[in-house]
Amino acid sequence: KVLRLRRCLRARPPRRRRTGAIVSPGERDRVRFFLQEPDTVMLPALPIRRDGFVPGRHGMDAYGAGGFRFADMSHKGSVLALPSGVHAWAVAVPGDISVASLAALLAEPQGAVELLLLGTGAQLVPQPDALRWRLREAGIRLEVMQTGAAARTYNILLGENRRVAAALLAVD
Repeated sequence: KVLRLRRCLRARPPRRRRTGAIVSPGERDRVRFFLQEPDTVMLPALPIRRDGFVPGRHGMDAYGAGGFRFADMSHKGSVLALPSGVHAWAVAVPGDISVASLAALLAEPQGAVELLLLGTGAQLVPQPDALRWRLREAGIRLEVMQTGAAARTYNILLGENRRVAAALLAVD
């Protein structure tokens, strides 16, 4: 099932949330339809699938409270931001990070990613040498840092159109 949203022909003033943030009528509709539609929601040029994948390169608009905000939507849990799109990432603690958990990154075309920014949560957690060597064999450099620093650095490098990916653990 695909649901196409119609653009409002008449301009409506934005509505304020309880927190005081301004919400446009279109954003309110997107959130409502995203939660109601079981399979796919077709937003203007942005298909959102329930399998945890949003195609395209998107910067991280916000992080915290156990998730991230990107592409005009929010996601609870960790994310893997690749050139092909942003994936939900099943890793919850730094000890779960492995070559197998980064399979989507290694499946990207050769040369699509030159740098992986690994956000390990609130604390910096060194990664095993086996992971570093596997990424090096694929031509990918690894930079490990806190999730906040990794998200900010990812946005800067993405803005410079660099070949960068980010694996970000959710923080509270």
